[in-house]
Amino acid sequence: MLAKSFEKAFDDEDWVFEIKWDGYRAVADLSHTDPVFYSRNGISFLSKFEKVAKDFNHQKYKMILDGEIVAYDEHGKPNFQLLQQIGDHPDMALTYQVFDLLWLNGHSTEELPLVQRKELLKEALTETEVIKYCDHIPENGIAFFNQMKKMKLEGMIAKKADSLYAENHRTNDWLKIKFTNTDEAIICGFTEPRGSRESFGALILGKYIAGKLIYCGHTGTGFNNESLKLLYERLQKLIVKTSPFETVPKTNMPVTWTKPELICEIKYSEITKDGIYRHPVFVAIREDKEPEDTDTPTHENPKEMKAKNPSKKSENSEKEKEITLDKHTVKLTNQDKIYFPKDGITKGEVIAYYQSVASYILPYLKNRPLSLNRFPNGIEEQGFYQKDAGDSMPDWIKTTEVYSESTDKYIDYVYCNDKATLAYLNNLGCIDMNPWNSALPDLEHPDYLVLDLDPSKKNTFDDVIETALQVNEVLDSIKIKGYCKTSGSMGIHIYIPTGGTYDFDQVKDFAHILMKQVNEKLPKLTTLERSLQKRDDKKIYLDYLQNRTGQTLASVYSLRPKEGASVSMPLEWEEVKPGLKPTDFTIHNALERIKEKGDLFKPVLGKGIDMMKALELLQNGG
Repeated sequence: MLAKSFEKAFDDEDWVFEIKWDGYRAVADLSHTDPVFYSRNGISFLSKFEKVAKDFNHQKYKMILDGEIVAYDEHGKPNFQLLQQIGDHPDMALTYQVFDLLWLNGHSTEELPLVQRKELLKEALTETEVIKYCDHIPENGIAFFNQMKKMKLEGMIAKKADSLYAENHRTNDWLKIKFTNTDEAIICGFTEPRGSRESFGALILGKYIAGKLIYCGHTGTGFNNESLKLLYERLQKLIVKTSPFETVPKTNMPVTWTKPELICEIKYSEITKDGIYRHPVFVAIREDKEPEDTDTPTHENPKEMKAKNPSKKSENSEKEKEITLDKHTVKLTNQDKIYFPKDGITKGEVIAYYQSVASYILPYLKNRPLSLNRFPNGIEEQGFYQKDAGDSMPDWIKTTEVYSESTDKYIDYVYCNDKATLAYLNNLGCIDMNPWNSALPDLEHPDYLVLDLDPSKKNTFDDVIETALQVNEVLDSIKIKGYCKTSGSMGIHIYIPTGGTYDFDQVKDFAHILMKQVNEKLPKLTTLERSLQKRDDKKIYLDYLQNRTGQTLASVYSLRPKEGASVSMPLEWEEVKPGLKPTDFTIHNALERIKEKGDLFKPVLGKGIDMMKALELLQNGG
């Protein structure tokens, strides 16, 4: 969750105030056996800040934490430049200041008010030399701000006491109020040095404003000889022939242009009316930021769209292109970004796959709310879930408001009915598509029931196949036809059409009854135990709880964010036999197979079963 800049401190009983730390924002995911620790743009901090990572062992609970890594100089003052030199000073004074809790022991806490999240955090966090709970003061922002000023800190963060945690959103619920004017700018080029100076004279700075790269000044101060040389070496790799700005700025000395990729932090005295920094001074390079983080939001804030000069075709033709689908223009960025590192599969190839199977997959997505599972930096970097469409989607993308009981608010879900939306979502980093079991206009009544066979770590895929065949026997005995597909990971999903006749509770209860039958037949191999802690790690979990409102599963024909780029593929029952592997169907051969077999899943969206009849047969022993 991000904070907006705000002019001045204020007092308000509905707000709390925290120190603004001058460091690296970092999320610590302690929900699995091995911790994950990463920056806002998905760079792992585990080895870089080993001192912090080591203390994760002291934590008693499974949690996901949000905080800031801070380095201190000899006077005990936070110092961002020191933080960058961690490699040279491994024993530097460091803390991880934890100010928020996103998940605790199996439950998301993002929908709880901030003060409740912080109460839970205070209880759950084990403080160490390095890991600290970041406290706040209520109401008295002005006095707190003046105190921060005396201590020569960077500023303060004001947070609405009842604010929910909105991932990847810059909202008015969190505000940053600083003493010094600092900002992040993109290095877009450098000028030739004058006199005795070496390397370069000044950096040319830019910023995205409403998705457009705009010139905002240049700085030649804040460097020493060493930092000049190091930065000059880095910029050599980014040199391009033409200016990244649509309107080329005037400069005193000849300029070498660079790709607008490297972010630096600067201090300045003020910003002029036409958006130029006055007296900017270079502070540091920000490895933890992306160019679009400099975007000054307008009301439409096209966050995902990095504007580049359209006349600069030669260099960006592969990286970026605009395509027209269903009369909508979709801007595709970073087409050569690698999404599957071990397989060398790019974002462009993911988009192309979905376009090639669009006529097959779209019927299964149509009018169904989607949970967006985004991997903007590929499958090996941290992904995140997004339910709410937010403000950055183009206005032609269809969304529907759904009331969420758990959060007592409306969530604006995206649904995907056409090729343009499919391409747009893939471009956001959605590698798999996860639709609801029910569709508009009637979200209360699912169109199908799903039996999800979810193996534990020690199960083989042959164990899953044995379980699937047992499910099919149970279904046969009550004259129901099930349709199965690989999950694309290690499981199998079996779908039964219900035709929108029954509500979620009825469907879930029926699924539970079926799974109990399977469990009775295979007690040694299967379990209905939901809790991972209590579950036997050699058993397959018979998950019937996928039949609840708002649950989502990877769609048929969906790619999965797994090594090998496997696809969730429908099977004929005679193919379900030992030796079948989930990796048999991938991005490379899926389309051929679908064309050869036709759409095996079609009946899933057809006429539903008669549940009462099936239950009678079950009672009478099939």
